[in-house]
This record gives sequence, C-alpha cells and structure tokens, in this order.
Amino acid sequence: MASPLRDTVATPLPKPARPGAAPSAASAQTLVFAGSKQAFAHVPHTTGDDLEAIVQSARAQFEKGDWRNRTASQRADTLRRISTLILEHADELADLHTLETSIPIGQAKGMHIPRAAENFTFFADVLAGLAGETYDQSGRYLAIVTREPVGVAVLIAPWNAPLVLSSMKMAAAIALGNSIIVKPSEYAPLAVLRLCELVREAGVPEGVVQVALGPGHTVGKTLVRHPETDVVGFIGGTETGKKIMADAASGLKKVGLELGGKSANIILESADIDRAIDGSLLAIFAGNGEQCLAGSRIMVERGVADTFIEKFVARTRKLRVGDPFALETEIGPMAFEAHFQRLLAFAATAKNEDRYDVLTGAEAVPGMDRGYYFAPTVVLAKDNGNDLCQEELFGPFATVQIVRDLDDALERANDSDFGLAGYIWSDDLPSVMRARQALKAGTVWVNTPMTRDLRAPFGGYKQSGIGRDGIPGSIDLFTEEKSTLIPNMPLTLPKLGA
Repeated sequence: MASPLRDTVATPLPKPARPGAAPSAASAQTLVFAGSKQAFAHVPHTTGDDLEAIVQSARAQFEKGDWRNRTASQRADTLRRISTLILEHADELADLHTLETSIPIGQAKGMHIPRAAENFTFFADVLAGLAGETYDQSGRYLAIVTREPVGVAVLIAPWNAPLVLSSMKMAAAIALGNSIIVKPSEYAPLAVLRLCELVREAGVPEGVVQVALGPGHTVGKTLVRHPETDVVGFIGGTETGKKIMADAASGLKKVGLELGGKSANIILESADIDRAIDGSLLAIFAGNGEQCLAGSRIMVERGVADTFIEKFVARTRKLRVGDPFALETEIGPMAFEAHFQRLLAFAATAKNEDRYDVLTGAEAVPGMDRGYYFAPTVVLAKDNGNDLCQEELFGPFATVQIVRDLDDALERANDSDFGLAGYIWSDDLPSVMRARQALKAGTVWVNTPMTRDLRAPFGGYKQSGIGRDGIPGSIDLFTEEKSTLIPNMPLTLPKLGA
C-alpha cells in the first residue's frame, strides 16, 4: 500500500538551528519526490552563526565529558536503545527514506532499516570487547596503552543509502565517546534528521549529536576546515573525497573516506550460470543501481557468454520499474533530475559510438515521464578503455565485456582507477583463490553478492578510499592511542648538571 507521504507536497519544515531563522531561497534546499517531480519540503541550510553554534556546542559537550566519561557498558546500553527505537519507527523511517531517495519501499524495510539498527547493536557489542594493553619493559617499566575518543567528528553522509551509511559512522563515533556533527546530503536529509532525533531520545546527552544541513561545498567545507573539529568520516564520490582530504590537511585531521567504485563482476565457464545471473542482477540493480559497490562491469568468459548474456538481458527486461512506494517495485526512479540527465547522457554515448552495442534500455522508461525513470540498461562494450567501463555511472546501467579467460578478466578488472569491490562466479576453487588474490579490491564476493560481516573491514584500494569501516578500522579512525609508562621499581636517574 502506498504511503501518504508520497503525495505530500508540504511536509513540516525541519526547525532552523535558531528560533526565527527562516530559510531564504538562497539558503534552503527544495526536496523533490523523483516519482512525481513534485516538491514536498524546503530544508533550511545551516549557515553563519548557526553553524558556528553547532560546532561550539559539540566541542563544549565533548570537553564537559557527560558522554565520553560514561562507562563502556553505559554507552552500550544507550546504543541498544537507539537500535530498538529505529525498529519501533521502522515504517516512518522507511517512508522518509523512500520519499527522498526513491529506493523501493520493500528494500528500505527489508534491508536499510534493519541494517541501520544492527549498526548500533554491533558497536554496542564491540564496546564489550575493547581493552587496553600493557607491556612490561624488561621489568623496569610498565607501558599502558589506552584508547581515547578523538573529539568532534564530522560525518558527511551520501544521498543513495543515507540511513545504512550514516548509521555505521554515527554508531562507531558515539560508541567510542566522540561528539558528532552529522551533515546529511542536501538531497536526502530527512531520514537522517529523524535518526538523529531518535539517538537523542535514547539518552545521548544534549550537544553530543548535532546536525548541519546544506551543500558540501559550503557547509561541509566549513565543518571540515573548522579548527574545533578533529576527525572526518565521509562516504561519497571520489572527486569530493579529494577535496575533503585537502581541506582536512590544513589541520592534519584524521580522515576516513569511502569513495566511488567500478567493480568488476567476473563470470567464468566453471560458474553455476543461473546463480551467477541471479547474483549479477542484484549486484547491479539493487538500490536502483545507485550504489558504490555495484557490480557494474560484467566480464563473462567466452564459452558461456552467449548463454549468460541472453538470460541476463531477458531478466533485465522483466525488472519491475515503478512507484517506489509499491511493494512489487524492484527499481524506482533516479533520485534527482541532474543524476537522471547524467544517465541519459551516458545512454546517448552508448547509442552513438561504435564501441558499444545497446542490448536493452539506454533510455527513459517510455510512458513514465511523470518521474525520473531510467530503463534498466545492458550495454555490450568491445573494450575496457572507454567511458562506460571506466566512469562510475551510479545507476541501473551494466556494461558487459566478453573475455578470453581468467587472465584476461583479471587484467581488465584491475584496469581501473577504483578498487572498492569485486565479484567472482566459479565453482573451481583454484580459479576462485587466484582471483581473490589478484583482484585489487577491498572486498571480494565469491558466488554471492553484497553480503557483509560487520566485523570485517570494508573500504577500497586506489581511488576508492582511505581507511576501513568495521574492525579495527572504525576504532582506529575514531580513537587516539595513548601510551603511559610507569616505572615498576625504584630507578636511579642520571643527574644532569649535578
């Protein structure tokens, strides 16, 4: 059943940071539901004195220590309450999530909301296992190593999966005792705003969790460069990540960057082809294809290429594109107009250049011009060195290359500026192990798409990022190590100047 939010064109505005600070056209973002092209909210940007007040409040709360000085078990209890509140408000969060991202409601309820809740319980459990270390320095000194929160963390979230991705950073940062300033994407701020309200309702002290709204090139830049912020966690595009890294360098701040991807999806003759088709469809088309880890470069071994391509294209044509609030929908509209137009430009490239053969799609969905509906697309590419195989398209847009063998596939897979993830489909163990070792990617999925153990590190090689989420990466990012050395016996020190 469709949510009433879908047809709402005047939802209540988020409250400005200061009473009476009404948004102007130049300092507010109009949110548009991609399924109808109708505006449904105006979200004020956080600017000037309001932004400064947010930073100072986060700093003051950190120095006061109401949160960071709580015991690990007390913080863990609060994180579990946050998880419970997320699940209790699952329908509300899912509605907001689908309204602003157009990810189908079934995926929002089935994956995004449960995973956001799991992120908080996961880091609650992590706290139970954290411990310091001691070293005995030859019987003379005892070295005690402890971890302390870094301070004020700036967490910049993307628009494509805002709840899952923001909650991973938020849970880690506050679990470890930091204050946080969350800057959601200006295209998808509402679900993250509601999540931050739930975090406060769960008992996190006032000031520990702050929200700043607005574009990255103004609000985000100010937060990253501000002398009172200490660490930056960012998920988003590679070019933006480079700018954040440069801005953070002015203060030598710690940064964690999960950036773009152009992941190879290798199907060998030794694969279970039907399972590979099922997995490959999920790898590229789940989440409307708007995900950094999408298996967008399909590389299929020549001996099974005809069979795979025929079945894959046939299934792609049957994908249910439609209203993201309908439970049967598998692909919704693209999140916003500029992104939709970008995909249409790539579609025109596929149609107009001889190096490509369009197998299906590469157009707006006929008869659905009421929204930003882009047809699920499969393009046969004759080489790997082209824009469609090198740029992150970030949509339901797959390229297929026919490869000679595993060597050819691996060479093409690694011929990329990115290295976030890779997929391999084969029932031949030596081939799997060879591919696992050779792929220059932070995560390799074998005969399955996009599973995740939150304990395992997640991040990328090359221009796909710096640092890792999970363990120990999140701990390394949001804590500082301190060594304290204490003599454990009377010592005679040299008497300089005596």
